Amino acid sequence: MRAVNLIPPDLRRGDHAPLRTGPLAYIVVGALALALLGVTLLVLAGNEVSEKKDEVKTLQREDKLAQARAERLAPYAEFQAMSEQRVQTVTSLADSRFDWPRVMRELALVLPSGVILTNLDASAALGEGTEAAKGVKGPSLELEGCTGSQDAVAGFITALKDIDGVTRVGLESSADEEGGSSGSGDGCQGKTQFHLIVAFDAAPLIPVEGAEAPEAEEAESSSAEGESEETEEGG
Repeated sequence: MRAVNLIPPDLRRGDHAPLRTGPLAYIVVGALALALLGVTLLVLAGNEVSEKKDEVKTLQREDKLAQARAERLAPYAEFQAMSEQRVQTVTSLADSRFDWPRVMRELALVLPSGVILTNLDASAALGEGTEAAKGVKGPSLELEGCTGSQDAVAGFITALKDIDGVTRVGLESSADEEGGSSGSGDGCQGKTQFHLIVAFDAAPLIPVEGAEAPEAEEAESSSAEGESEETEEGG
């Protein structure tokens, strides 16, 4: 006869007893894995925070060193700025200088023998000069005198244009005076008296404090009027 084991399988002992199975073991293993992952992430985060703190300290030390170096170099930067400002000032003054001796020499060379100058005003600064010279954008000469005829005045205007740097010559007035200049003894009795503005518009002006630059339109209008009067007198 074959022996029959009447003990239920779950109560049996020994090598042939079946193993216990169920979800509890998997839950425990999963919990352990999650705990290990959390500990690993926590350690990595702590290491990263430590590295960032060390980096911040390094940057702070570098910033302090840079500030100290900048403070040491500050006097050199101020000296450089002052030097550049002085060079700019000297350059501006040199550029704004006008060679009046050369102009006077050339005026003497082109002055016709029949022309008598009774007054000469020069203006190289904006805001200076007479009212007639206010509209000139550059240095200017204001000439008053007399000559033998209107044709001689036109010839003198043409000669003035030969002076180096002259951009235009404006005729303010030109009239034949019978009585002359009230007996002043300047030799203009009975001659044609003129009033001219010789402009050097391309040369820089030295600004005068409180003066405003003339508008370009006014200068162009003055130039057009001067050229128109020259054409009429020359005709």
